[in-house]
Amino acid sequence: MVFFSLFFGTRLGLVCRPSNAIIGVIQVVGVTVGLGPIFCFWNLRIPKQWIIREFWSESVRQAPAHIQAVVAPVVASMDCELVGIEYGRQGKGGLLRVYIDKEGGVDVNDCQRVSHQLSGVLDVEDVIPGQYQLEISSPGLDRPLFTLEHFARFVGHRVKLRLVTPIDGQRKFKGTLEGVEDDKVIVNIGENELELALDAIDKANLIAEF
Repeated sequence: MVFFSLFFGTRLGLVCRPSNAIIGVIQVVGVTVGLGPIFCFWNLRIPKQWIIREFWSESVRQAPAHIQAVVAPVVASMDCELVGIEYGRQGKGGLLRVYIDKEGGVDVNDCQRVSHQLSGVLDVEDVIPGQYQLEISSPGLDRPLFTLEHFARFVGHRVKLRLVTPIDGQRKFKGTLEGVEDDKVIVNIGENELELALDAIDKANLIAEF
């Protein structure tokens, strides 16, 4: 069963989940071609109301190690690269968002395969308490950055950051990636540079440019 969702330039979207329906694949249609990532859902434990997804939700951040340990081998077995995992509370339940990629890019079928396999493993391992929504996504143009290797790969690109702890009362910044030195991410934010340890960055994404 294929459902469709619209993602606007801010990547704020709505997903409709009819009651008593099995969620298979949700293909995202970007208002600007190529902006939105591809999504796949495969979990019946989703609230019956419409779901609003905001990618910079304060409650959604990089998933803990015990969840990554379960997800990583499943994604690898599907011949895909695990870009990163986010987990947090959303509404009355949880949200587990898994970003995947592969050479040439992923398509809806890749998302569906990974989602189907991973859903079964997560149910058996029971690493996430209570209700949750499983979301499989391609990285999209505003690709999330999780590792030092990710930051080094995209030197020269514009990024937006949310920090764990504010600097001079500010947690969110936009700037240009200057490099990675001594395990620190260097970001030019205009007249100043930020040197940030990886664990000081709560969330980071490329800024889509056209």
